[in-house]
Amino acid sequence: MHAYLELTKPRISLLFAITGGAALLLEGTLTVLNLNWWWLCFALFCVGGSANGFNQYLERDLDAQMERTSKKRPLPLKKISPKAALVFCWGLGVLGCGLLLMVGNSWALVLGIFTIFFYSVIYTLYLKPRTPYNIVIGGIAGAMAPLIAWIAISETLSWEAWLLFFIIFMWTPPHFWALALHYQKDYEKISLPMLNVVKGIAVTKKQIFLYSLTLLPLTLLLLISPLLGWIFGMTALVGGVLFIFFSYRLYGSQDVLGSYPLFGYSILYLLLLFSALMIDASF
Repeated sequence: MHAYLELTKPRISLLFAITGGAALLLEGTLTVLNLNWWWLCFALFCVGGSANGFNQYLERDLDAQMERTSKKRPLPLKKISPKAALVFCWGLGVLGCGLLLMVGNSWALVLGIFTIFFYSVIYTLYLKPRTPYNIVIGGIAGAMAPLIAWIAISETLSWEAWLLFFIIFMWTPPHFWALALHYQKDYEKISLPMLNVVKGIAVTKKQIFLYSLTLLPLTLLLLISPLLGWIFGMTALVGGVLFIFFSYRLYGSQDVLGSYPLFGYSILYLLLLFSALMIDASF
C-alpha cells in the first residue's frame, strides 16, 4: 500500500490539497467543521495524486536513469507494475473528479479533469522534453487547486482565487529550478532541456531570484481581503523576505550549494503561508 501512496507524491498532493482548502476558507462559505470542506480537500488530494501518478507512469524509463528518482520511486524500484500503477491512477482520478462533481459542481469537475490532463499529457509528454521553460508553463497545473476549490463552492472565480493561483504559479519555477540545480548532473545525463542545462547555471540563478521578488508583493496584496489579518500578513512579510534572502544568496554565490536549502525552504514557505491564511480566514 505504501508504494501506491508514493505514486501520488503524497507531500506534493497534500500541499495541493492544503492550497485548495485554504481557498475554501477564504471564500467564506465553508469552515473546517463542515464535512464538505474535508471531502473537497480529499478530492483535491486525489486529483493531484492522480496527475502525479500518471507523471511517474509516463516517465518511468527516465526515472530509472536518474539517481534521485531511481532509488525512491515505486516504478523504477519495481514495487508495483506499470499496469497496476496505471489502473490506480485512473481510479484515483475518477474518484477525485467524481467527488468534485458530487460535492461541488460541473465547473469543478471540468477544472479537475483539465488539471490531470494538463500535467500528465501537456506538461509530461510535450513541454518537459521540448522547452527549457517547461516548468513555467507546467506550473499552471500545480496552481489549479485554489481555482477548483473556489469554483466548486461559488460557481465563480473572484480576484482572491486568481491571486492565490498566481502566487503558486510564481512560486513553482524557483522551487523546482532550485531542485534542478542540486541535481544538475542527473538532468544532463538524460538530456532533458531544463533551464539550467540549456541556458546555464548563472541564468537559472538569476531567474530564481527574479521570480522570488514577485512573491512578496503578490502575497501582501491578499491583505485587501477583510478575512485576513496580522497572522497572514506577518507570515507573508517575513516568509517573503526570507525567500528573497535565500534566492539572493544562491544568485550571488559561485556554486550551487545554496540550491537545496532554498528548495527545502520553498516548501516550508508555501506550507506556512497557506496555513496562516487558513488560521486568519477561520477566526
